[in-house]
Amino acid sequence: MLSPKDIKQIEERGASLQQVKVQIEQFKNGFPWMKIVGPATPERGIKVLDAQAVEAAVNYYKKADIKGKSKFVPASGAASRMFKDMFGGLEKLESGEDLPADAPGAKLAAHIKDFAFYTPELFGQPEDSAAYRKDTLKKLLKEPGLAYGSKPKGVLKFHRYPNEVRTAIAEHLVEAQEYMRNADGTCNLTVTISPEHKELFEEAIGSILPEFEKRYGVKYNIHFTYQDKATDTLAVDMDNKPFRKADGTLLFRPAGHGVLIYNLNKVQDELVSIKNIDNVAHEKLLPVTAQYKQVLMGVALQLRDKIFDYLRKLDQDPSVQLCNEIEKFLDKELCIQLPLARNHEERVKILRAKLNRPIRACGMVKNEGEPGGGPYVIAGKDRSTSLQILESVQINKADAGAMEAMSHATHFNPVDLVCCLYDYKGQHFDLLKYVDPDAGFMSSKSFEGRELKALELPGLWNGAMSDWNTIFVEVPIETFNPVKVVLDLLRPAHQG
Repeated sequence: MLSPKDIKQIEERGASLQQVKVQIEQFKNGFPWMKIVGPATPERGIKVLDAQAVEAAVNYYKKADIKGKSKFVPASGAASRMFKDMFGGLEKLESGEDLPADAPGAKLAAHIKDFAFYTPELFGQPEDSAAYRKDTLKKLLKEPGLAYGSKPKGVLKFHRYPNEVRTAIAEHLVEAQEYMRNADGTCNLTVTISPEHKELFEEAIGSILPEFEKRYGVKYNIHFTYQDKATDTLAVDMDNKPFRKADGTLLFRPAGHGVLIYNLNKVQDELVSIKNIDNVAHEKLLPVTAQYKQVLMGVALQLRDKIFDYLRKLDQDPSVQLCNEIEKFLDKELCIQLPLARNHEERVKILRAKLNRPIRACGMVKNEGEPGGGPYVIAGKDRSTSLQILESVQINKADAGAMEAMSHATHFNPVDLVCCLYDYKGQHFDLLKYVDPDAGFMSSKSFEGRELKALELPGLWNGAMSDWNTIFVEVPIETFNPVKVVLDLLRPAHQG
């Protein structure tokens, strides 16, 4: 199936023949469904904090001993999906058709002045005509013009202010100084980008950095990181045989956001905040955004210190009484129920393994129809239960119990996470040891007009963090303001 030439291609990518063989078997056998015990809800699994608890969490964060803080921003990929409807509209207009008033392209042209990227020099004065709609979409998407259809979201102009216009990455810099400032006045950001977009990001950041550092009295340390080509996965045809391009070489594809666990693993700070590039709002919402980021950090640090205390006590005197207390804590706070151990020694070993893991506090928003992974309590391979974020593709639609759990889910995950990456002895966890390799999934794609199957590695906040200690916290819907399509920029959260 694989020739010496194929093996050479694999190895030149930094991958191994064994990895590719495993991927082919995964295509053949599929991934096991997640065994859902029930949805995580405010009754069990999601912490809903009152005003007093919110204040306590923020204060805990501000006083905590933290060995470095960092913001991690997934920002790779072009914004082509954001403008999919606009490309479709332009195609119709160029073929001689017009767009109905409620079509996305027509709406954009009608409201062009409300977008931060509008300038009268480029777009002129809005007109109710097919010619203006076509001209507007062409200038937005292509060269000469803004060419937004091929640029990354991070460098697009999102918000307008009286004296400036900010890109998405600029808003992340503003957020970072508000709630992720280190004691020495620095702000560390790790931004995952595609290599071909590096120059665009450097230009977008370089044009504002001196002004922002002066304005906010901060020193930014910004590190760009890329998805390693070695983590790309092999594509197969519909018969699960390696998919070959026209020249006979194997086709490899980026394996989804799950590969970012490799990038996160290289961040050396103890406390890391994760938030997608497009989930930023106008600065008018910064107070609530910053408050609840600090709430998540405070909750994560409270959990960290409680776990560290238990681990040190286990080192000193692993008594039955202590083990009982730890088991109750794991059940109540983290929804972890453990199988019966054969003896006390095994029980202590299991408890130590469950405690001594990376920690994540995940913001959960009440489900109002927005897309996002859902919070569930699941049963794992070791027969223990845990809190997990599942995508719909990981849930067996033929399982009545799983569908019942989905129907009673109350919240979803907007990718708003805080991670504690050090153990109780001050060492950085190797995050690659806490990935569930069986939590990936397959999707149908096409290449050169031919159907193929693609393999996505366990998602960063799904299977890649499967073996972490997880706590879910309800956060306000105001903290979740993603820009999935360009018309989202007309929502109140993105308008001045």
